[in-house]
Amino acid sequence: MSSIKNIELPDIGDFDEVEVIEILVSVGDKIEVDDSIITLESDKASMEIPTPSAGIVSSINVNIGDKIKQGDVVLGIESDQAGDEKTEKTENKSSESESKIVPVVVPDIGDFDAVEVIEILVNVGDELNEEDSIITLESDKASMEIPTPVAGKVSSLKVSLGDKLNLGDLILELESAGGANTTSESVEPAERTPAKQASVATPAASPSTNESTSKTPKGDSHASPSIRKLARELGVDLSKVSGTGQKNRVLDGDIKGYVKQIITSGGSGSAIPKVPVIDFSKFGETEIQPLSRINKLSGKHLTACWLNIPHVTQFDEVNIDQMEAFRQEQKAKGVKLTPLVFIMKAVIQALKQHPRFNSSLDESGENLIIKKYFNLGIAMDTPNGLVVPVIRDVDQKSLTDLATELAETSANAREGKLKPGDMQGAGFTISSLGGIGGTQFTPIVNAPEVAILGVSRSQTKPVWDGKNFVPTLVLPLALSYDHRVIDGAQGGRFMANLNSILQDIREILL
Repeated sequence: MSSIKNIELPDIGDFDEVEVIEILVSVGDKIEVDDSIITLESDKASMEIPTPSAGIVSSINVNIGDKIKQGDVVLGIESDQAGDEKTEKTENKSSESESKIVPVVVPDIGDFDAVEVIEILVNVGDELNEEDSIITLESDKASMEIPTPVAGKVSSLKVSLGDKLNLGDLILELESAGGANTTSESVEPAERTPAKQASVATPAASPSTNESTSKTPKGDSHASPSIRKLARELGVDLSKVSGTGQKNRVLDGDIKGYVKQIITSGGSGSAIPKVPVIDFSKFGETEIQPLSRINKLSGKHLTACWLNIPHVTQFDEVNIDQMEAFRQEQKAKGVKLTPLVFIMKAVIQALKQHPRFNSSLDESGENLIIKKYFNLGIAMDTPNGLVVPVIRDVDQKSLTDLATELAETSANAREGKLKPGDMQGAGFTISSLGGIGGTQFTPIVNAPEVAILGVSRSQTKPVWDGKNFVPTLVLPLALSYDHRVIDGAQGGRFMANLNSILQDIREILL
């Protein structure tokens, strides 16, 4: 009994609206599982998309030049369910045969010839599952990981780093249980299974490494083929570079910043001495607590920010007697406003007068991108670590609107309901510890922003008014900024302006 099944575009990683450049099948063609059906091309790589099901092509739903995304229907196939069941029974029967040595060869990878081996992802003795990546090849157009078509133990490696491989060349031999299909057609490169490629991205090997059996670190570095090539040319181990792009993707600026730091620190190896590894259990009882996912992500990002940005921090204290009196008046009327909403409105007023603080450096580091919108990142404490959701269009919202939105956002942050988009698009960040305590702290600039305001707990102090010491409620502020963009005089003027706005409630309410 046959049925019509739609074949949709799978998850192909960090790509959206990718162009169809080839249609590899026609209506009426009989196709097998993993046969390539279309070729897509982004600005970074081209990739062939395989079919997950066998059958006869009944319709083609895309044209050359179409831009498609995950979930779009590519084609329809008429599949034979009875045939599928027969195939499955045959495969089950063959898997019961004795183990054998299976050669794994380079499959058809399209219009490529003599493609270089840049990574060897396995070692002799490794146990592999079907579709595990074994080597990475790179042409002048793209890099691609080659998976094994069968499961088994690696019995021998037949390639070395730097080798140039062609279709059918032997990569390795597996000791496999079962009569697995070992033809080259059964092997598809990871470039054709992009969902797998996104989850198995690995750091590039150093060009000076020649040993075919050397263990290549299986890091989690995300990088495009061009960035991997740049890393190899510069001799950079991608696993040591903190990515600042989406999903921690390593960008051109990350590699250049890493190299620049090594050069400026005068070292030929890592620029930062390693912390000694100590067995603390010999001093007493210890407990291992894994870092949360948020801790790991924010840790990498903050390290990159601290290492790449020349920080300057200026401190000040502002008289908020008038602001607090107004806040208490509103509270008596049933309107609850936190000091943070006043600070947010004041920051926006200051940013309008000092647009340099609401900017980012471009990739070259030679131009400023001035942002005409006013979105603020607000650092929030959660059970799993620090997050920085973004409150958008703060200039267009009232104090009560901001209070309501902050409460909702804070609840979502604590419950882990924030989406990636909720933490993107800020031009300036505020980190407030007023509700916790402390007199001052030095906040780290949240790149690619160029400034951040730290707010500590307010307290009443005796302030000299020219005649007497007057009890005054003062709020400690700390402004950290990127010294490449903002100099001390500009930082001082911004703080003086912000101080003036916070002292006069009328400025905030404008």
